Amino acid sequence: MSQHFSAVTVIVRQYDEALAFYVGKLGFSKIEDTPVGDKRWVTVSPPGSQTRLLLAQAATPQQSAAIGNQAGGRVFLFLNTDNFWRDHAAYVAAGVIFREAPRHESYGTVAVFEDLYGNLWDLIEAKT
Repeated sequence: MSQHFSAVTVIVRQYDEALAFYVGKLGFSKIEDTPVGDKRWVTVSPPGSQTRLLLAQAATPQQSAAIGNQAGGRVFLFLNTDNFWRDHAAYVAAGVIFREAPRHESYGTVAVFEDLYGNLWDLIEAKT
């Protein structure tokens, strides 16, 4: 049996501002942007990844309340990289907010950053 995640939903305020952040600041690729009724099916992906983020525009007050707090204040997503310092420098230059200085852990180099809504992410380069 083989399974994998194809997409993870991130609730966003507005499609185009989310695309500007994930594509413009994080360097993700826009994979799909297809109208579906009064909504859009918008997916992005980091370079080399098979898993996509589905950018889902909030449509109800309950969904709007979850924007920026999808993991209840914990780190929500873990972005692995093959070059921590390259990506950290690029993100800082693009205005991405890091919540802490980079640190070395037993598993690799890591720092917590936030997306445009405040969801927390780990940028990680695993030890080889």
